[in-house]
Amino acid sequence: MEIKEFAQYVQRQVEEILGAEYKVKIQEVRKNNDVLMQGMTILSEQNNICPTIYLEELWEAYNNGISLSEIIENVVRIYKQDMRGKNLNMAFFKSFEQVRDRICYRLISAEKNRKLLEDIPYIPYLDMAVSFYYAYQGDDLGMGTILVHNSHMEMWQTTVEELFLLAQENTPRLFPWVSSSIDEIMQECGEQQDQEEAARRSLYEKMPFRVLTNRQRAFGAACMLYPGVLEELAEKEQADFFILPSSVHEVILLADKGGDWGRRLKEMVEEINVSQTEPEEVLSDSLYYYDRTEKSIKVIF
Repeated sequence: MEIKEFAQYVQRQVEEILGAEYKVKIQEVRKNNDVLMQGMTILSEQNNICPTIYLEELWEAYNNGISLSEIIENVVRIYKQDMRGKNLNMAFFKSFEQVRDRICYRLISAEKNRKLLEDIPYIPYLDMAVSFYYAYQGDDLGMGTILVHNSHMEMWQTTVEELFLLAQENTPRLFPWVSSSIDEIMQECGEQQDQEEAARRSLYEKMPFRVLTNRQRAFGAACMLYPGVLEELAEKEQADFFILPSSVHEVILLADKGGDWGRRLKEMVEEINVSQTEPEEVLSDSLYYYDRTEKSIKVIF
């Protein structure tokens, strides 16, 4: 069964179980890096929140032998447990004064998101793009993000420049940066790390890499934009840095202590992106370099 046929089958079965008061829809959702996924939304009169359930993992579970009935039962159970009766008043989002303290930024690929960039405010950065989001936090839904679109910027009567200034202040405050050695991260992950994570880390074990991300480990590659962070780390090492964009969630730093590392590290970035990183989480195939004298980042390969 192909993914679209699978999606339609799940939709029909969920509709039948939930009943006429629920509306179940399937739509193709464009994720980061222009990755298209099958998203199922469920909406009822009891709540104004319309969660999206992405079906690719369920389809993979089906192909690995999990029965269709078990998959559908789990979808319905999770929806009823997590979403029934929940509502979110979004009126606050119309007021720039109410959202400005939680406007943040993230780094994404410019090349892989050309279509998305037509619809959102952004700032070009090397071969990447700085995009913006609202960091939501509430009692009912916990933490989440709302991507800022051009329509939001117009509604708020603000500019890209103002969004960047706010994000430059808010993001480090809400998502503080951390820098750890590979050994420290391996110990932290312990038995919980999955096979992909273990394989990725094994590439780094014999080299003195450090991981730069945020405490939440979500879109932590943006930490390379935080004022003074790379300057502080370079001063501590008394060296410039190679920067490997491991994913949108983290970058890998290697102090330049001499030697011809450039092409080898470039190949490592490309290998990780192909074999270890999910397509929607790839940031760039480039290798970057931080010069502590110039206090600047550049693409070297």
